[in-house]
Amino acid sequence: MHLDQATWEQTTPMGSVLRIYLLGMVDFEAALALQRTLAFEMSEQRESAALVLCEHPPILTVGRDGSPADIRCDIDELRRRGWPVRWVNRGGGALLHLPGQLAIYPILPLDWRRLGLADYLARLQRILVAVLDDFSVSADTRPGQPGVWTGRRLVAGVGVAVRDWVAYYGAYLNIDADLFPFRIVRTGPNEPEPMTSLVRERRAPLRPALVRERLLEHFTTAFPFARTALFSHHPCLGSRPTQAGHLRVSHGRGETEFRGRRSQTELGNEENSG
Repeated sequence: MHLDQATWEQTTPMGSVLRIYLLGMVDFEAALALQRTLAFEMSEQRESAALVLCEHPPILTVGRDGSPADIRCDIDELRRRGWPVRWVNRGGGALLHLPGQLAIYPILPLDWRRLGLADYLARLQRILVAVLDDFSVSADTRPGQPGVWTGRRLVAGVGVAVRDWVAYYGAYLNIDADLFPFRIVRTGPNEPEPMTSLVRERRAPLRPALVRERLLEHFTTAFPFARTALFSHHPCLGSRPTQAGHLRVSHGRGETEFRGRRSQTELGNEENSG
């Protein structure tokens, strides 16, 4: 069922919370374990959701629609480059993950808002298109093919898994990744061109923090919550990072400013919970 923005605003429960985790470089396996932990928590708290933003060290993942033929090099080449290959249960095909690519993992109970998988994917892709448009990059989607393209090149891969009606995995947006390695990975059977990046298409440098900020603005507009909490760490990732970033997120109900690794600010009542 498609719900327009007005309906979403009207049906947003007062107790709903979006927990945003702004992380740096995170090993893929650790990020997957975090998603599974959050998905379990969200299955018990259906009015809440989480959003994990991070980057990964080099790794190849192959989704349900992928095949070994999508990897255009042999095992020796993969070993030389130090690229592990991980077969995963998300949708979509093969994707190469590198620094400079933003991993976007919403952990969202779909039945909470009577949202079907197709509607959720369409909404997620529209968020990505809107982010690219903010930086004067024209992008579009293709029927039946999850992802976002600019011209003939994929700029953001999309793949989702669902368990107990809680969606996880999500999208991977190339901001300023090294594009040469993408030549040896085919993202789909009908994808002759390698992936591109936001910086390449924009033809100008760009701060990744600004992309994250715009993404959060569009996400919290597409998926409204009564409160939004920001974190820079999760206990299941082990020790805390030694440095923290700075982010300001505009929202229809107010503005959140994130400073430091221990900060948590909630929108709605703008109460700092420490």
